[in-house]
Amino acid sequence: MSHFIARRQPRRNVYRLGVGIVLFNALGKVLVGQRLDMQSDAWQMPQGGIDADETPLEAVWREMEEEIGTRNAELLGESRGWFTYNLPPGLKKILWSGKYLGQRQKWFAFLLLGTDQDINIQTPHPEFRNWKWVEFQEVPNLIVPFKKDLYEQIVKEFEPLKQDLLKGATHSPV
Repeated sequence: MSHFIARRQPRRNVYRLGVGIVLFNALGKVLVGQRLDMQSDAWQMPQGGIDADETPLEAVWREMEEEIGTRNAELLGESRGWFTYNLPPGLKKILWSGKYLGQRQKWFAFLLLGTDQDINIQTPHPEFRNWKWVEFQEVPNLIVPFKKDLYEQIVKEFEPLKQDLLKGATHSPV
């Protein structure tokens, strides 16, 4: 009779925790950047991981400064829940050492309080090669295809904040 020892397989269905930034300007347009590490023409909103000792809110302020060089913004709101996206099979093996299926993200909306001169993508560890302001509804058409559904959900959730912003409504963080 043979005995088999069951070995625990590494968990492959884990999502990396992250945050995302919807940064509006006074005209209701949002900031998008082109990643340095990708050759595609895709644009994305700033986003990044949550460190082990951080809350999502702490992480989003840190990521804002790390990616676009400013914290000169007002928090307008936070997503009701978490958004998840899966990496395409080819990227699963490359990104994050193959440890994650994708990301689970909490998104936050902000209003830039300063001017375009406050945006500085030439940070100590730059992630973007270029940036611009675009219409919020346009963002899902600019992102890599595997994140399009995610960006459509984000636009749907934060569109009312944009409309309030354009009406000049006073904001209190959600």
